[in-house]
Amino acid sequence: MSSTNQTHKLCMIPGPVEFHEDVLAAMSTLSTSHVSADFISIFGESIELLRKIVFTAKGQPFVVSGSGTLGWDMVASNLVEPNEDVLVLNSGYFGDSFSACIETYGGKVTQIKAPIGDKPSLQEISEILKTKSFKAITITHVDTSTGVLSDIKEIAQLVKEQSPKTLVIVDGVCSVGVEEIRMDEWGLDLVMTASQKALGVPPGLTIETFKQRKAPVTSYFASWNNWLPIMNAYEARKGMYFATPPVQLIYALNTSLKQITSVPLEKRFEQHKKMSKYVKDTIEELGLKMLPKSRDMAANGMTAVYYPAPLTAADLLPKVASNNIVIAGGLHKAIASQYFRIGHMGISVTEPDRKHLEETISALKVSLKDLGYTANL
Repeated sequence: MSSTNQTHKLCMIPGPVEFHEDVLAAMSTLSTSHVSADFISIFGESIELLRKIVFTAKGQPFVVSGSGTLGWDMVASNLVEPNEDVLVLNSGYFGDSFSACIETYGGKVTQIKAPIGDKPSLQEISEILKTKSFKAITITHVDTSTGVLSDIKEIAQLVKEQSPKTLVIVDGVCSVGVEEIRMDEWGLDLVMTASQKALGVPPGLTIETFKQRKAPVTSYFASWNNWLPIMNAYEARKGMYFATPPVQLIYALNTSLKQITSVPLEKRFEQHKKMSKYVKDTIEELGLKMLPKSRDMAANGMTAVYYPAPLTAADLLPKVASNNIVIAGGLHKAIASQYFRIGHMGISVTEPDRKHLEETISALKVSLKDLGYTANL
């Protein structure tokens, strides 16, 4: 079925995103052994292609079955020992969640918690780094709950200058494939993401790229000791078993990665910036207010917008859905009922002839008008 089939409401949330027909077709691969020659080749190639996405020559990609949440578990269990200090930069809901995961494994978390719509400043980070020796600093590149974009390049540079032994860990679940990430050049020690957002693959994979393991492992399934030989074997085009990989999802991942890397990534980043500007310009023209404090800290793969009074989620979301478009409600616990979110990443951006964003904006305008909001319409 085409992702634009009339019986299908366009999924314009910040992930899962719309999937290319070829990716969906790859999911229909007949039952295949995970140690068959064909699959070994696909898995090995996928590992290699992942390096291109984050511009690393020396990073070790991991492709592991699980949601993006498993990425936090792998970070915390493999890198953080009990009572080690970790600095978490909190720009929304996912900073809280990452903190809770690290504390589960015995880490001592210090948070720099920005006001809603803002991000920790370099000055705040610098001051905190002077107080103690941190094993790691975690940065949510794009917090999906607020649409706030953090400058990982500047933060990494600051950390490497001021606290060079501190690992720089990037939660790139909502940014990899949309925002520029140069792992080697910027000195990022670990970048994690998930398949269902800008990589354009159905959910179920966590992809970890890491520089080196620094601490004893406190998990079995998430242990890099168990997964590293598997990744090395498949990349060398040999089969090896620890846990059965999601064969069909990896076929889909391979298809998507080939599509993504078929053009210069710089072009892809510019496409997302251009379409993000289109959406945000329209939101401002409609007289609506966005969550991020300023446009320069707004993510390029999504837009978070406050409902215009007196409208609520119960008013707007079903109305937009009645026009065959699905957008997301709020996620940040403190203000979840006050805003909605539009995703704009993947093929909805890179294949503009599909008109996904034009249809989304049209549905939003019609819905607002039908609900009695007439400002600037």
